[in-house]
Parts: sequence; C-alpha cells; structure tokens
Amino acid sequence: MSRATRWGNRMLAEAMTVLAAAGGSAVVQAAGTDAWEGLRSRLAHWFGRGDAARERGELERLERSAAELESADTGAADRVRTRQEAVWTTRIESLLEDLDDDEQRARAADQLRQLLEETAPASSDGAGLVAGNTFNGPTAFQAGNHNRQDVRFGPQA
Repeated sequence: MSRATRWGNRMLAEAMTVLAAAGGSAVVQAAGTDAWEGLRSRLAHWFGRGDAARERGELERLERSAAELESADTGAADRVRTRQEAVWTTRIESLLEDLDDDEQRARAADQLRQLLEETAPASSDGAGLVAGNTFNGPTAFQAGNHNRQDVRFGPQA
C-alpha cells in the first residue's frame, strides 16, 4: 500500500470517527426534545439499511437510551449522557466499519451527515434570544446557548 493510500485511509477513518461522534452527540442532545422523533426515526432507518427488523431493533435501543437519559437523576445525568453518547458513537462507527467497501461507507457517511444536518436544531445565531418584551414586576429571565446559560435577576435583567 502506498504512502498516499495509507494517508487517504487514515483521513477517511478520522472523518468517520468525527461523524460518528457527531451522531452520538446528536442522540443525547435530541432525547427529550421536539427534535427527538425526527432524529429517532431517521437514525433507526439509517441503521436498518433496508432491513425492517433491524430498524425496529434500533428504534427500541433509541427509546431505551432516551428513557435512561430522561430518568437520570441530577447527580447521575452527566455520567449517563457521557455513556449514552459513547454507546451511540461506537454503534455508528461499527456500522460504518462493517460496510463492505469504501463506496458503501462513503454513501452511508453522506446519508448520516445529511440526516444530522436536517435534524439539527436551527442555528444558534440569535436563536432563543428575546427582544422587545416588557416585564412588569419581579423578573427572572433566562437565555441559554447549548451548554451556556446567562441568568440575570432583577429589574435590569
């Protein structure tokens, strides 16, 4: 195998790893939100690869993951999120690795990339911001951006 081929294979493997991690993260972030149903059904279909029984199995796995994420108590939530993200990252990596050839792998990766783009929440540029509102009386205003939250209390909020 030539050096260029080895380099290309390594870059492809790294791209697949990044894509799998994005998929694992998407599962954890979408569980319990309005985006869940769309992501859940499309991801199960992606995993099924035309096999209805396999698709049903993936739907059940996704539902178990969502239930575990939603039922985790505050003290265990981070650990459960990390574990579920790793589980789905590994499942995606395994599917991509198990495909027969580079062409199938590339097609599946493109399908997954498109699925993730289409089911991702809208851009966070200005999303979730509130402007032009009037608050009367005591005010608690919260605006969040994924893992960042700015909470201000009082009349200046």
